[in-house]
Amino acid sequence: MTSTTPQRARSAEAKHHRERAILEAARTLAATRSVREVTLTDVAAEVGLHKSAMLRYFETREQIFLALTAEGWRDWSADVRASWRSAAPEVVLARSLASRPLFCDLLAQAPLNLERNVSLDAVRDYKRTALAAVGAVVGDLREAFGLEEEQAYDVVATATSMAGALWQMAAPGTRLRELYESEPELSHAIVDVEPRLTRVLGALIAGFRSQAAAR
Repeated sequence: MTSTTPQRARSAEAKHHRERAILEAARTLAATRSVREVTLTDVAAEVGLHKSAMLRYFETREQIFLALTAEGWRDWSADVRASWRSAAPEVVLARSLASRPLFCDLLAQAPLNLERNVSLDAVRDYKRTALAAVGAVVGDLREAFGLEEEQAYDVVATATSMAGALWQMAAPGTRLRELYESEPELSHAIVDVEPRLTRVLGALIAGFRSQAAAR
């Protein structure tokens, strides 16, 4: 008789493959629900492991999603840096974020809870990845668009923090969104992430440029 019970990953390569499987399972579940609704038990069931076996690879569910957030930072930074020539900087930033709903969800969840239930080593690794991704975008904003370093960091911080908050407010695919869209008096609650983020970032960048021109 052949056992169908998943075997423990013993080699470094096997462990890596198992970790990737866990991350992809969490990504799939979070994309169809939301990050806060996915439990460690859900991920374990999706990947075919017992919940206790998951702890051999990730210390908590938060560490799984923090790892996905780190990957999101790298992917987002690379996409933005390859897209500067396609449109104005505020358009590039807003479009790149709005096209990544899971990353927006993760951006909102990371400081609220993902960073608070993992080891300090996990937080340190995550922060280094995020800061490197941000630093690369900041460098481009300084060189290509003439912003000062502090201004460029403010633009990126505004873009990513607002993207996370606006995505939560937009409540896509939920009964809340259906409510907002069905009752005219609640129409002010309807949030379209990309155009609103574009307007805010455009005003911020224009303000910084006008300051520079005035000097």
